Amino acid sequence: MRVEVTVAKTTSLPAGAIDALTGELSKRINKHFPESMNSVSVRYAGANNLTVMGGGKEAKDRITEILQETWESADDWFITG
Repeated sequence: MRVEVTVAKTTSLPAGAIDALTGELSKRINKHFPESMNSVSVRYAGANNLTVMGGGKEAKDRITEILQETWESADDWFITG
């Protein structure tokens, strides 16, 4: 399964946030979908978007929840500095 997350260029994120989000999201997705090799990419683009290739509606719904949980818990896993 391939997961692509785009973050709007207008979103102000601290240095290293994209790489940290990629790592944390990969860890969480692989925990829920260990049976497949999952590829996660996060990058800046024109708008916020989530694309899940190779997964059904249930997988996309669960990944949407994981992304939301990851974003909301950034204070727990994103360390600046």
